[in-house]
Amino acid sequence: MRVGITGHRGLPEHVENQVRTMLTARAKAFDSRDLVGISCIADGPDAWWAEAVLDAGGKIEVVIPAEKYREGLPAWHHPVYDKLLQAASDIHRTGLRESTSEAHQAGSEILVGLSDELTAVWDGQPARGYGGTADVVSYAERVGVPVTVLWPEGASR
Repeated sequence: MRVGITGHRGLPEHVENQVRTMLTARAKAFDSRDLVGISCIADGPDAWWAEAVLDAGGKIEVVIPAEKYREGLPAWHHPVYDKLLQAASDIHRTGLRESTSEAHQAGSEILVGLSDELTAVWDGQPARGYGGTADVVSYAERVGVPVTVLWPEGASR
């Protein structure tokens, strides 16, 4: 089963802990021999999903939205990003250079195209900018990729 991830970054710590638990349980629900997590490995749910899949015994594939994508991520996340990138069984690229909203959406569309289903850590609200979680969920629904939404009850970002 090839399961992609999209989700909100910058979640409060108490929401982060709940989401991490949900992602770990979700990864363990699959047969690890067949599980491939697909992620852009940004800080937040992208990286947490990749870690949960690896911890469950699955494999990860990484989508890189732009050549300068890593530079746009927080410096504190770079060691995690590098470790996950090194653990990837395959890497997919958009071919774009600048890490823009358009590049992020293009990366997400590749991710959705590689996925049998999409996990969305999403509060159900509209995207705060083009290429946000809501846009990725909408794209997946348009192209017929099933979406499972994970969001802690009563949580806000």
